[in-house]
Amino acid sequence: MIYITQLIYVKPGQEAIFDEFEKVAIPIVAKYNGRMLFRIRPTQENYIIQPDELPYEVHLATFNSEEDFEAFKADKERVKFLHLKEASIEKMLLIQGMAL
Repeated sequence: MIYITQLIYVKPGQEAIFDEFEKVAIPIVAKYNGRMLFRIRPTQENYIIQPDELPYEVHLATFNSEEDFEAFKADKERVKFLHLKEASIEKMLLIQGMAL
């Protein structure tokens, strides 16, 4: 089992485009033995220590294996909508881990 945490920084004014991508991508996670555990939109009040930039969303997902995660990323339906992701995301930090 692997855990994927993403800090997603959306380009200003592109939130609706990002949401359109998420409407397609998130349901596909389950198709590849994955599960979205958290999808959080933190506000400044949620931070104890504030970084210079705040992510628009934080995702925590799990997949049974690295192969499942790679298959999710290559899903044909998801790939058709990657232009929305590319148009809306300024940068993303992906952290991969495992349960201890």
